[in-house]
Amino acid sequence: MFSQSILITGGAGFIGSNFVADFAARHPDYRLIDLDALTYASFGKAFCEQQRLPNVETVKGDIRDAALVKSVFEDYGVTGVIHFAAESHVDNSIVDPLLFVDTNVNGTVTLLNVARQYWQRKGCLTQARFHHVSTDEVYGTLAPDAGLFTEETPYAPNGPYSASKAASDLLVRAYSRTYAMNTTITNCSNNYGPHQHREKLIPTIIARALAHETIPLYGTGGNIRDWIWVMDHCRAVDLVFHHGRAGESYNVGSRCEKTNLEMTHTVCSLLDALQPWPGHRYAELIGFVKDRPAHDFRYAIDPSKISRELGFAPAMPFEKGMLLTVQWYLQHPEVLKDAPEKN
Repeated sequence: MFSQSILITGGAGFIGSNFVADFAARHPDYRLIDLDALTYASFGKAFCEQQRLPNVETVKGDIRDAALVKSVFEDYGVTGVIHFAAESHVDNSIVDPLLFVDTNVNGTVTLLNVARQYWQRKGCLTQARFHHVSTDEVYGTLAPDAGLFTEETPYAPNGPYSASKAASDLLVRAYSRTYAMNTTITNCSNNYGPHQHREKLIPTIIARALAHETIPLYGTGGNIRDWIWVMDHCRAVDLVFHHGRAGESYNVGSRCEKTNLEMTHTVCSLLDALQPWPGHRYAELIGFVKDRPAHDFRYAIDPSKISRELGFAPAMPFEKGMLLTVQWYLQHPEVLKDAPEKN
């Protein structure tokens, strides 16, 4: 008999698939229901691996489908939600912003509304928790010497993806204030690790390098991101879901700022050591392409609040995490097929 039934949305994606495996092991008395549409960006083996776990159920479906979401709540007696599901690739949001609004905004409010109605009927609205996983991109961009994003930084999204995530954050806040729902939000910096789709920066670098093709970087490669090991992020979500204060947001980061060019050189150096290219260095393949519209210059997270209130601290050193990441992709070359030309 399970003590909780937790709905995980997007649990077949990069962060979600890592989270489900870890969360299921940490909480064997919880039943987890992974609701995922299994889009192109999902980790292909996620459902198969999760179906072997004794406390995980998998459901293929879309968070925008209110009837399906209602049936999941009723069938499994959902007592909590951890919401990862989202369209997340910035380039794709520039091409098709309506898809991002539909999934990230309408999908989130569909989940919120079904959860509110179900938990109100069950008399547990202020006890059952709805946790929303978001991004540091909602804060906009920082100058090199402009300090760090805190939970008080005003939202200033600059692209369709970040704007859609900002809107979803505000809807979660509104349901907390208007309906007294027990909600929390985490805004995390860039994740790295296993299972990430080939369209993102690190897998693209690896795929292009191994194919001996140009590794494309936007502009001069000087844009700065704050990087965190995916499993450290997963631990942070677990902490906030269980112990975060209702109605609060928590920034999650590791104070590990790297330019895109630095990240590319890091990956290339690891490949040089792990899978040498005779007579060459992979960094020779680095090339620069026209910058994308509204490309934020710098993201940097101040994680003081989650550290102070919940005792969170990243555990994975960057060098070790990057080694494990590159090794994983070398062991799973099928994930790198048909890598796109931009990151």
